[in-house]
Amino acid sequence: MIDLYTSPTPNGWKVSIALEELGLPYTVHPIDLMANEQKRPEFLAINPNGRIPAIVDRELDDFPVFESGAILIYLAEKTGKLLPADVKGRSTVIQWLMFQMGGVGPMMGQANVFARYAPEKIPWAIERYQREGRRLLEVLDGRLRGRDYLAGDYSIADIANWSWTHTHAWSGIDVTGLDALAAWSDRIAARPAVQRGKAIPARPAISAEEAAKEARKILV
Repeated sequence: MIDLYTSPTPNGWKVSIALEELGLPYTVHPIDLMANEQKRPEFLAINPNGRIPAIVDRELDDFPVFESGAILIYLAEKTGKLLPADVKGRSTVIQWLMFQMGGVGPMMGQANVFARYAPEKIPWAIERYQREGRRLLEVLDGRLRGRDYLAGDYSIADIANWSWTHTHAWSGIDVTGLDALAAWSDRIAARPAVQRGKAIPARPAISAEEAAKEARKILV
């Protein structure tokens, strides 16, 4: 049994989607970011960095794993699914996973901060991160031309990148002309396990303005 500590964010969705795809039994522990539950001692004992998501594998002496990319690799290795066993296939998947971890997530995250959450709008910063976000999506689009998935078969690389890229509108990133990316995004969004995973944990029904206001509380 896996204990999942998460919130309805792109990084959180990566793990809940993977758990659904892998068919692993898990218990959800929603973390209220606005209440700073991620900074409480009991959660910091699992993830010293105070960020979601995190898991605890009850079948392996209550082993904690934090960092979404590390969790995806851990779960894939635990089950022997969504990550090839051969050296080249495994490396290819991990390369595209790291592309998301080091590029897509941070750049889109900063676009969110400056375009949505910052109390002062700084045009240079907004344009810089939206432009870089668009560039990274163009890289993905180029990779996906003639391919159904990023690294051969459907993998944790697709899960990680999709969890961020499908939120491009929130980041203010235009995806006009990125047809291969759009087809891939639709292909993944249609998967039942993806739909189930993205609904975990339930997101309260609030407006975009309210969501931005709540997020701002954490950042300032």
